[in-house]
Amino acid sequence: MSALQPLIDLLPSGVAPKLDQGLADLGVSVTTTQREQLLGLLALLHKWNRAYNLTAVRDVEEMVSRHVLDSAAVAPYVHGPELLDVGAGPGLPGLVLAIMNPELRVTLLDSNGKKVRFQRQAVMELSLTNVTPTQARVEQFTGQSFDQVISRAFASLVDFVTLTHSLPAADGQWLAMKGPGADDELRELPDGIALSERHLLNVPFETAERQLLILTPKGVE
Repeated sequence: MSALQPLIDLLPSGVAPKLDQGLADLGVSVTTTQREQLLGLLALLHKWNRAYNLTAVRDVEEMVSRHVLDSAAVAPYVHGPELLDVGAGPGLPGLVLAIMNPELRVTLLDSNGKKVRFQRQAVMELSLTNVTPTQARVEQFTGQSFDQVISRAFASLVDFVTLTHSLPAADGQWLAMKGPGADDELRELPDGIALSERHLLNVPFETAERQLLILTPKGVE
């Protein structure tokens, strides 16, 4: 029996079928281990959320679509290999992307201590060797450059690219997960940064519009 199975057994009976259906609707295939890790992540989120208020989503079945499938929907556009998840909170989308693509090297960045503690616990319990949780404010974070910098936490595109301007590699990308109505924000982007790609995301079981905006330095495709 998998070491995660006792944790997974605590989930309501509808969680695993919803995850399986959602992944199928996205056209995503996962291994048995990856499926167990995704279910284990949901179980850990549900368990820790009651004490640490990691996410406003309380219903674990709702977490399937709002957190896991929403994160999985951007996987086709994430190639890394070095990926920084800024404002990762409890590790979203970074943990899901790391599970789905073991070749990624994912750094999770958040300033909230309890959320980073959860990240570390999840990395340990899910046996993820390709994830590095880091507690720091983004404006104080220094170190390597990244092939892609992703976030679904920033309300403002301008804030996202301004605060992380030194973190993508010279030919790197910013990946912004957004709701509807980002056109005004795109017009306010700093000089030297341009929209490279725009992808509408169809997240299973969700009706709200979701999109992924890929930004690059001008002159880089």
